[in-house]
Parts: sequence; structure tokens; C-alpha cells
Amino acid sequence: MKSRVKWVDHMTFVAESGSGHAVVMDGPPEFGGRNLGPRPMEMLLMGMGGCSAFDVVQILQKSRQAISDCEVLLEAERADTDPKVFTRIHAHYVVTGRNLSEKHVARAVELSAEKYCSASIMLGRTAEITHDFEIREPD
Repeated sequence: MKSRVKWVDHMTFVAESGSGHAVVMDGPPEFGGRNLGPRPMEMLLMGMGGCSAFDVVQILQKSRQAISDCEVLLEAERADTDPKVFTRIHAHYVVTGRNLSEKHVARAVELSAEKYCSASIMLGRTAEITHDFEIREPD
């Protein structure tokens, strides 16, 4: 896997993935940024959410669950001093579908957290990661 991060100006950077996608990252005005994109640590947290949501959806689809939506709401705390690593992350999964099995959803979330989500397993080296979920029926 490869990536390229190029400084644009001020505290704005463009990150390009090996698969050909780009995203703008920027800092807050108090650090010379112009608030044009997410902060790098926000990207890391979003990456964990995306990695885990991908797992949960895929596991539930393979389990033949009628999933129609999956959202992960993440909250994180960071150390007060440098390096300001994540020290706590909580992931709340909102899984929507018809007649979803609570057992299947719980298992999908557990498998992602313990076996498949490389991002959360890696971040779990410095952060206490917790999770819970709720199941919703579609409107």
C-alpha cells in the first residue's frame, strides 16, 4: 500500500492514495490552517470507522441479514501531552434492516473489533476501544 501527502500551502495538504483517490487535510486557523478539510487525526478516526463499518456490513450480508444501513458514531479522547495518541475510543453502531438478528449484529461487531478491522486493532495498542450497537427497523 502506498500513499503520497503533499503540502499545498499554509497548513493544507493533499493526500493521494495508491488507488488514485485524493483528500484534503488542513489545520485549524490557530495553527496556520484555513479549515479546508479534516485534521489528520480525524482522518485516522474516520478510517477506523470506515474499516469497521465495511466489516460489519460485509459480515451481515454474508449472514443473509436484510441490512439496509450502517452508521458508526465515534467518540475519542487523546492524551494531553505529546504524542497526543488516542487513549479512548467508543464506537456506537446504528444498524438498520428488516428483522435483523441481535445475535448476528453483535457477532458482526465483535468479529470486526477482535479479528478483521486492522485499524481498530492497531489503534487498540494505545487506546481502550469500546463498542455497542443499536438495531433499527427501516421507516
